[in-house]
Amino acid sequence: MNSGLNPSDPTIVNAFRSALLHQWLLAAAIFVLLLLVWGATRTWVIGQVPGGAAADDGAPPQGARAAARAPGAVTPPQAARAPAEPRARRLLRIGFGLLWVLDGILQAQPKMAAGMPSQVIEPTAASSPAWVQHVVNWGGTIWSYHPVQAGASAVWIQVGIGLWLIVAERGWWSRAAGLASVGWGLVVWVFGESFGGIFAPGLTWLFGAPGAALFYAVAGALIALPAGAWRTPRTGRLVLAATGTFFIGMAVLQAWPGRGFWHGAAGGQPGTLTAMVQSMARTSQPHVLSALVSSFGSFTAAHGFAVNLFTMIALAVLGAAFLTGRPRLARAAVTAATVLCLADWVLIEDLGFLGGLGTDPNSMIPMILVFTAGYLALTPAPEAAGEAAAAPIVVPWRDRLRPATVRGAVGAVSARTAAALGAIGVILVGAAPMAAASASRTADPIIAEAISGSTAPLDQPAPAFTLTSQDGRQVTLASLRGKVVLLTFLDPVCVSDCPLIAQEVRQAGQLLGADASHVELVAIVINPLYYSVAYTRAFDQQEHLGAVPNWLYLTGSPGQLENIWRGYGVTAEVSTGGAMIAHDDIAFILDRSGHIREELSDDPGPGTTSSTSSYAVLLADAARQTLGEP
Repeated sequence: MNSGLNPSDPTIVNAFRSALLHQWLLAAAIFVLLLLVWGATRTWVIGQVPGGAAADDGAPPQGARAAARAPGAVTPPQAARAPAEPRARRLLRIGFGLLWVLDGILQAQPKMAAGMPSQVIEPTAASSPAWVQHVVNWGGTIWSYHPVQAGASAVWIQVGIGLWLIVAERGWWSRAAGLASVGWGLVVWVFGESFGGIFAPGLTWLFGAPGAALFYAVAGALIALPAGAWRTPRTGRLVLAATGTFFIGMAVLQAWPGRGFWHGAAGGQPGTLTAMVQSMARTSQPHVLSALVSSFGSFTAAHGFAVNLFTMIALAVLGAAFLTGRPRLARAAVTAATVLCLADWVLIEDLGFLGGLGTDPNSMIPMILVFTAGYLALTPAPEAAGEAAAAPIVVPWRDRLRPATVRGAVGAVSARTAAALGAIGVILVGAAPMAAASASRTADPIIAEAISGSTAPLDQPAPAFTLTSQDGRQVTLASLRGKVVLLTFLDPVCVSDCPLIAQEVRQAGQLLGADASHVELVAIVINPLYYSVAYTRAFDQQEHLGAVPNWLYLTGSPGQLENIWRGYGVTAEVSTGGAMIAHDDIAFILDRSGHIREELSDDPGPGTTSSTSSYAVLLADAARQTLGEP
């Protein structure tokens, strides 16, 4: 999962910013295009009907109504005004819409592209069982292989879902937005939060269990409910009952002995809660906030038992109040739980998104929105007079195709619907690169460029050579004319970088596919002590290179090798032990006429799976580009 990259690496950061800018322009273009099409279509439709005029967003335009009255059109019954959206649903829809937008903005932080797998996903999964780590590693590997694409995709998917929720007020468009929140919320919960840490030994409400993304999914499911579910207190009772059960379960976990919450410090070591608070205080943040968190950490260290006792009792009492389902008790519980959640959010979770790699404000704000919506649903506001639900209009499918009916339907499209389509377009702007990245088995070459720097294009004759291959044949540079040559230098007794470089070259040959028959993969020995054919054969056997048809590992006498090293500008220095050689990790791309067209570093860096794969892609791309040149 770890790409080995510095999260602040300028190559990755600049590429990430560039991707965000380009995709922002695309998203803006989608919205502008939809606005123009919507406005032009409504103007045209209304103009087709005498007396047509635009209407407000809450009712079909006069042109649409006139089209419905046109000869041959189906005349619907008089529609009553649509009922107002229930308060509870509106709170969830707008509240979580704003949270999704905020999360998308947080995902746009410069360090997210390279830092997300190694500094967020991997540490979160570290304390979970092996099977959880295996599942999470799959998602984290996609991100580490394609940091720019994955990072930018997360931004636009979350911003798009948030905008969709905000603009889609009612109808199946709005319910579909809730389902989108469920789907992406579960993806984040599983791969980004390791199932919210519910399988980890330190599960506690204080640290955000069961994960913020799960509340996004729950809220999305509630938004996706049919309109009738919000007209009775049943939905509110179920939400509050689930909240009460959850709080009581968290109280039991908080009281469980041996989990480190009953003492602030022991044996000179901070307890579980104290350690968490102290780590949050060290996060980059305003001094006022860090001082407040640090003070609470000192208080917890001195009074850990009292803090845990208070938390346990508060959770149990609040849970019991929610379970009663009584409006007065529920109202008091909502107020008290909100205060408790906000205190935890500030003093323990430290707002959840500071430090440059925070992806969301953690679970307390989403939790407040959910149980507050449950209380509002428990006491639904009476529908205003004249706001009874409109009877559905059933139009036979044949009549739906009549021009007058089609014009009426198009003219009735509201600005909110057009905006919802734009939000879906924003989601697709992010989802398309993410899907492409998931389907790719190789890493983005930008990882290699970030580790070793950009390549240097050249056009100069390559120094000639006459050497011996691993199977004893004489090979000259002239004999390779007509093919592109990927040339590097390897130490046959190296046990660190050279085996990794050899595998990069081998994988590059595989990536070339049919083009591999026009490319020679050539390595020259760079060891003045161990240079015989026996060593090159042993290296090939060790690295399973014998079956690669276009692989050549060349050697010669020390004098021949030194002349070639000098000609290509590489150096070799015998280490103190007399075996390992310190040498340059450089690769050259030679064109069909024997000219050096590109020089690039093939230093494997940290040697992670993503960096190794990235170098292979970089080498293959360079060879393929040279093949395509005249």
